[in-house]
Amino acid sequence: MSLVERQDMMSQETAVWDGGMGSVSDYVALLKPRVMSLVIFTAFVGLMLAPGSVHPVLGVVAILCIAIGAGASGALNMWYDADIDEVMTRTRKRPIPAGKVTREEALAFGVTLSIGSVVLLGLLVNWFAGAFLAFTIFFYVIVYTMWLKRSTPQNIVIGGAAGAFPPMIGWAAVTGSVSLESFVLFLIIFMWTPPHFWALALVKNGDYQAAKIPMLPVVAGETVTRHHILAYAILLAPIGVAPYLLGFASPVYGIASALLSAIFVGLSFDVWRKREGDPAKAACWRLFKFSIFYLFMLFALLLGESLIAGV
Repeated sequence: MSLVERQDMMSQETAVWDGGMGSVSDYVALLKPRVMSLVIFTAFVGLMLAPGSVHPVLGVVAILCIAIGAGASGALNMWYDADIDEVMTRTRKRPIPAGKVTREEALAFGVTLSIGSVVLLGLLVNWFAGAFLAFTIFFYVIVYTMWLKRSTPQNIVIGGAAGAFPPMIGWAAVTGSVSLESFVLFLIIFMWTPPHFWALALVKNGDYQAAKIPMLPVVAGETVTRHHILAYAILLAPIGVAPYLLGFASPVYGIASALLSAIFVGLSFDVWRKREGDPAKAACWRLFKFSIFYLFMLFALLLGESLIAGV
């Protein structure tokens, strides 16, 4: 074999190597750690609020399995949406479009974690929670990612259910069932998701247009999207207070959630009112950032009251 042929073969091997075998940080990025942190937190709140008790070790196992299942969903989402991620400025640095992990590697990683998390949760905690986690992964990957995301402007409305299931799974890990209280936790996240994502979609509208994703601002226009954001914020307000109204949260939570909900509605009204230029973009960013704080505070208050009650 000539020197030129050897150099050519080495260059081809290097190209193959560069196309995958990402670092640990690349695989962590596939798990969507920021989304996973919200899943872990809300699932933990559901577990802590559930009546009865679970052995601390099994509680840790349950939260770990839910976190891994959420990460698996993220990896499978990136596997399927690699073409979209390559177009959008917000996502083009993700591991697959950046060439650090191949689609095949992401698929294998996501499938392995999905099966492992469901089986482990079922065997060590209970099979109802395991089946619920399996359904959540299926809903996010098949229903939302593969179907709704590319076919309807209601993608984030219906698909948002996947992100709202974790507190119910946490509840199910303790009780082996679900209840009205756990459904209220689900409903808070479910109603919160559209205005949260639509505020971002208004800012990143050009990205979604380039990727041909039928987000509401792309299909119906920014004015209609602003109407929807305000409507969902108004509907969310009483749901945010519902834990107090239904008797499983204190008056302190009731007052705090009412104030937070009022601010959420006010910021949504600001988005509805400001429709052009930098003021409109700034209003959207304010709502997007506050919406994260809003959800965190509601669940933190519920968790705090649960911990105080358990002392």
